[in-house]
Order: sequence, then structure tokens, then C-alpha cells
Amino acid sequence: MTSGQQTTPAVLDRIARELPDHHALVTAEKTLTYAGLRAEVRQAAAAMIDLGVGVGDRVAIWSPNTWHWVVACLATHYAGAVVVPLNTRYTASEAGDILARTEAPLLIAMGEFLGADRVADLDRAALPALRHIVRVPLDSDDGNWDEFVARGVDLDAADARAAAVAPDDVSDILFTSGTTGRSKGVLCAHRQSLSAPAAWAACGEVTSADRYLCINPFFHNFGYKAGILVCLQTGATLIPMLTFDPERAMRAVQDHRATVLPGPPTIYQTLLDHPRRGDYDLSSLRFAVTGAATVPVVLIERMQSELDIDIVLTAYGLTEASGFGTMCRSDDNAVTVATTCGRPIADFELRIDGAATNGEEPSTGEVLLRGPNVMLGYLDDPAATEAAIDSEGWLHTGDVGGVDAAGNLRITDRLKDMYICGGFNVYPAEIEQVLARLDGVADAAVIGVPDDRLGEVGRAFIVRRPGAELDEQSVIAYTREHLANFKAPRSVRFVEVLPRNPGGKVVKPLLRERA
Repeated sequence: MTSGQQTTPAVLDRIARELPDHHALVTAEKTLTYAGLRAEVRQAAAAMIDLGVGVGDRVAIWSPNTWHWVVACLATHYAGAVVVPLNTRYTASEAGDILARTEAPLLIAMGEFLGADRVADLDRAALPALRHIVRVPLDSDDGNWDEFVARGVDLDAADARAAAVAPDDVSDILFTSGTTGRSKGVLCAHRQSLSAPAAWAACGEVTSADRYLCINPFFHNFGYKAGILVCLQTGATLIPMLTFDPERAMRAVQDHRATVLPGPPTIYQTLLDHPRRGDYDLSSLRFAVTGAATVPVVLIERMQSELDIDIVLTAYGLTEASGFGTMCRSDDNAVTVATTCGRPIADFELRIDGAATNGEEPSTGEVLLRGPNVMLGYLDDPAATEAAIDSEGWLHTGDVGGVDAAGNLRITDRLKDMYICGGFNVYPAEIEQVLARLDGVADAAVIGVPDDRLGEVGRAFIVRRPGAELDEQSVIAYTREHLANFKAPRSVRFVEVLPRNPGGKVVKPLLRERA
């Protein structure tokens, strides 16, 4: 990729010239060629400019995987603005916090979705910068997307904005929960948001002949960068799924002859064990990528044999590294794929901190990454940025691991207490802050415990105040009122006291032993 093509508008222009009639995006409601996608993006960008979105302004997108998400994302870049994806499971208060901190003037939001209308619950009085909300029609036809894009008449203004975007300009701010319990906004440049996914695509040998069934949510690095931006750069056809349903996924593979299907291990486990798997022709699948959890070797073997997927890879990445880091290669064996995260990609250097390599057994320590795709920094938080990236440019990931003789990374533990539920990072400190506000709670700690379906789920350990009548159901219900579902604990244990060290910190390894 030349330096002139290190912005999404430049890549969109190139792919629309090279493959104008090739399918870019296929959904039940709409199919767009690459030329058609560019036309939609230009008009939506012009509409954003008409609404007063300026260069460098933040545009938030709070919606599931519709075609509008792709257009809104690329239009934001085309208008010289910055994309801020919001998790569809966020409560209104969680979304509102990010909208306030980014001072987003425009929110592209879902209409009623899965029986709820969280956008209507936003406290607009607390969001003075938020001038416009564009609703995408979902469960009910209550959207105003068409009226919004109708404003996009000055295409020359949009083209001028697109031409002015530079590779080092910020393209997106993805929020990752911090161990302090408050999410941190990760700033990435256009060149980073393109080059890291390009390296990922090269490992999977993705081309314009591929049809990519995207189950991973667009608000996550996996769906956005390893999905939308991979397809944009390779010319592959993107087939988004709104929500995951195993039979609908298998039918989509069959009907669209899908070749690429990334996702967390639970997705493949569900498909392999589905009683009706034999009813669908899944033979078109050739490339799968998984990660975000421990992967059983037998799962990789079954994916290769029973699903007949030629290339099955695992990868490791984090938002602070543009979503990427290391990845297996197509000629790695099943054991390597299942038990390691592969070697560095995207010009990353990998180092294990705090242990000498003896050449035989992998040394263990904190995983450090360095390279051009390490984040620009955290939004409005220079202290946190300095703590994460040292003076030599090494990103301290907070994960503990080792490197084998072949250079493959093996993640063994986490320095932080984060656990992964259904592919989403969960930080106990955030949940503990919510529990601390529940009447009757004297003390609380949360850990991740193994779960067959989701990898890990939360378990809360609670010390009741004297006379309090808390039970497990009421605690879980309270957390679900204030947190996204994947963050809410699935079980509660009431204890007399939490184990603490002399410094007053909860000794979570002791809680894990009890669990």
C-alpha cells in the first residue's frame, strides 16, 4: 500500500476504480457494488458536512451490523471526521459517558432493537455537543436515515474533505475498559487502521474472490478492522449478520457460498454440534480465524476435518495495537494453531519482559509490542498513555506469556484481572464500582470463572452490610440495570470477608481457588 493509499477515502476510491461492478456489500435489504458503495459514502459524507460535522469531529455509531454502519463509518472518514463505535449492549449511561467525552456532534444510532430503545433513554441535557441523532430503521420502520442522506447534495465539498485526509490523521477512537473501571479511548491513525488489517488479510490469503460472512460486531476491532477494512482493501464481498443464529449463519454460508468466517471459538463449537449441520452445504468455507479465548486442539482439528476449512488460524491482538499483534500462518499445524497465537504481524516487534530466554523452555513475563501500529495514545489521558507505552516505544499489554523456539506467542495469564466473556473484554473494577453503589453491599470483588459456552463469566463475591437482605437474583438484576449484559455477573457468592493483602488489595487468586 503506497503512502497515498494510507487513508480509507483513498482506498475506497481505488477499489471503486478497480472493481466498480464487484459486490462490496450484500444484505437482505440492499446489495452494493464497490462503485455503488462509494456513491453512498460520498452522499452520506456530504450530508454530514451539511449538518456541520467538521474536520476532526467525532461521529459515534451505535448500531448492529447493518449496511448503514459500513456507509456511515466510511462516510465519517470521507468527511475528514473520526469514527467512535459504541457497543450495542451498552446501557444509555455507558453510551452517554463516551458521547460526552468525545463531544460527538452526530450520532448514527439504531432504532428499536431486540425490543429495546436505548437511544431514547440518552440524557440529552448532559450532552450539549450532540446536535443530531440519525436513526437507522431496525425492528420498526422509525428511522430517518433517508432524510439524512437527502441532505448530501454538495459532493464536491465531500471530495475536497476526502482528498485532504492524511495517513497520520486519527481515523477512529475505540474504547477499551481500563482497570480503574473507566473506559479509555484508543486513538488510531488511518495508516494504522489499514496496514494492520492488510497484514491480517495476507495471513489468510484474502482476495476479491472471497465472500466474508461477518458475524463479529462492527463496533469491535474484529468486525470493523478485520472485517470492513479487510474487505475494503482486498475487494472481498462483505456479508454482515445482524445477530448470530446458527441456522441462519449456516444458511448464509450455503446461499452466499461464503468463504471466510471469523469468530470466537463458541461460534464454531455451536456450528459443529448443531443437529441440523448436515442439512446445509458449508463446503465453500476456506478460511477461519479465532481467538479471544483458550482454543481446544480438538476444535481446530474438527474445523479442519468436519467443516473442511483449509486455513484455520488463531490470533492475538488488543485495541491499543490497532486490534492486532500476532497471528498463526497457513502452514502451521493444528497444535500450534490451538496452543499459540502465532508470530508477530504488521511490523510488530514482540518481547517478553522480565525473564531471560534460556533457549529451551519459553521464558514468561509481560508481553510487550512495538511498531508503527501501536496506538497514538489514549484520548485526553497522557498519564495513562505514558504508563502503557514506555520511552522506547514498547506497549505494555498487561498480558503474561512466553515465546517458543519457533517464535510463537503463548498467552498464559493476565497481569490485570480482565477476563473475556463471549469474545468481549470485561474488567472487574468497573463491575465492582457498580456493586459498591448497591444498598446493602459492604464489600465486593469480581473474577472470571470458566463457562462452556462463553469462555468465562463473572462471579461476584459480596460481603453484606449487617441486616441487609440481598440475594443472588437481586444482585444480578441490579448489575444488569447498570451494565451491558456481558459484564453482569452470572453468579454471586456471599462471604464474611474478602481476602486482602497488607496493602489492602483483594487477593483474587484466593477467590479463584474458592471458585
